[in-house]
Amino acid sequence: MVGSGPMRGQHGRVKPTLVIMAAGLGSRFGGVKQLARVGANREAILDFSINDALAAGFEQVVLIIRGEIEEDVRQHMAEQHPDLPIDYVLQEDLGPQRDKPWGTLHAILSAASVVDRPFAVINADDYYGPSSFELAATELASSEPGVGANIAFELGKTVPPRGAVSRAQCQVSNGLLSAIVETDGCERLADGSLVAGGQVVPEETPVSLNLWCFHQSVMADFDERWAAFLSANCDDPKSECQLPTVVGELMEDDRLKIRVTSSTESWIGITNPEDLELARAKLAARG
Repeated sequence: MVGSGPMRGQHGRVKPTLVIMAAGLGSRFGGVKQLARVGANREAILDFSINDALAAGFEQVVLIIRGEIEEDVRQHMAEQHPDLPIDYVLQEDLGPQRDKPWGTLHAILSAASVVDRPFAVINADDYYGPSSFELAATELASSEPGVGANIAFELGKTVPPRGAVSRAQCQVSNGLLSAIVETDGCERLADGSLVAGGQVVPEETPVSLNLWCFHQSVMADFDERWAAFLSANCDDPKSECQLPTVVGELMEDDRLKIRVTSSTESWIGITNPEDLELARAKLAARG
């Protein structure tokens, strides 16, 4: 569903689009974690993100889902956002077909036909906080071809109280992203220190949680990279074309610069069933 054209704000700027990646399988969670109820009014995490984005000046919402959960998602959206027009995109409509999704770059490309303005990308099961969407809206207000942004988070505010997680560390030079390094073993030790990959690191170490900002023209570059990936990996049932990898390739080719803007929000998310109660408590504490 595409409207008559992008709406412009009071200063003549096009209001941006929020693209939500919600087609994941949730194998570790054991259910449709995108719709797990975490709020006092039965909201899922993505509902909080949508509300924060709309308050920050976003207009269009695009949900990337898969066919088997489409009915559940539509019912949930009708309950939580009855007056909000939403563009639904089935990731599998961008072939070829297989059981495992092709990755986050493929997900974004599946929405290309309904994205006609600067857009932000988020994960459905990560809560980024109101000020993060305000930062994204500010970045998108000056969006231009060849330049994007990553809203980075402080590692110390993204690890759970117990247990280790993987995080994508951002290497930054002069305000621009120079590399993203996937790092295992990010956790809080008993003495309170923060470690990543076996090394003690500063609390404010920047990490990416897939809150990206792009000009819509980047879809042409994404399409080119996807075609090359598919040609090389079409027979591999487990290969994935990931958004950070392709962003890195475009950066190396001097076709894309990514500004890094730091958020001070504390991340809330769910990966495993035991994360639900913690997420509920954190969201309730925010008021």
